[in-house]
Amino acid sequence: MAPTVKPEKAAAEKPKKNHKPGKPRNYDLGNGVVRFSKTRMFHKKAIYKFLGKKVKAPKKPQKPRVVEKQIGGEKNGGKRFVLVKKRCASYPTQDRIKPRPAKKYFSQHKRTLRDTITPGTILILLAGSHKGKRVVFLKQLYSGLLLVTGPFGINACPLRRISQRYVIATATKIDISEVKLPENINDKYFERKREKRAKKEEGDIFQTKKEGYKVSEVRKTDQKTVDTQVMAAVKKHADHKVLLAYLSAMWGLRSSQYPHRLKF
Repeated sequence: MAPTVKPEKAAAEKPKKNHKPGKPRNYDLGNGVVRFSKTRMFHKKAIYKFLGKKVKAPKKPQKPRVVEKQIGGEKNGGKRFVLVKKRCASYPTQDRIKPRPAKKYFSQHKRTLRDTITPGTILILLAGSHKGKRVVFLKQLYSGLLLVTGPFGINACPLRRISQRYVIATATKIDISEVKLPENINDKYFERKREKRAKKEEGDIFQTKKEGYKVSEVRKTDQKTVDTQVMAAVKKHADHKVLLAYLSAMWGLRSSQYPHRLKF
């Protein structure tokens, strides 16, 4: 006789079927064009059966507000109507202070960075006075802004900050593991000192002139130290001649070119 197999073990030995999720009937054919139109899906789903159809909401049983209470005694009248939910005996003169959630200031926000942006990635700027230029990404600052450089000797783009929203990350990368940035380069480094306006006095309306922004000597020296290290990393690249031409060239769209179809 064959050995008897318990039903639990027999069920466990059965191979499990791989569940494959089905494909929806109305799927995207490409470029935002779907297989069935809105009118076709209206008839396929039989939505016309449910148009104008209203279902009355079931009435909830209302609880009585007053209850009849029997009272003993000859002079009391025999019964009295009493409220089910008693009113407050006393009301506060001031509203209670509600505990509000603590404000999460900008300094406490979580800093994120796109996966395509890593140190040494060549970025294309899309905003600002240097838009269209290709720059080298160095690091992300505490504020979440990206620290980039041209270098200045190639495309005249200095050390500057920019949001990752106004940047296109390319597949081209440079090894900047040996580049050491000065410790003083942070968010406070890029703040401009705004002097208070002097009080207007008689005869000083046309004499006072607004002084333009001048680059400090500290920024010039920091720019040179960073650029020399970045240029050394560029020259170590296998196609450094092509890379230099790539960084110096401006980026722009031509006729019948769409950014969502391009590969960077």
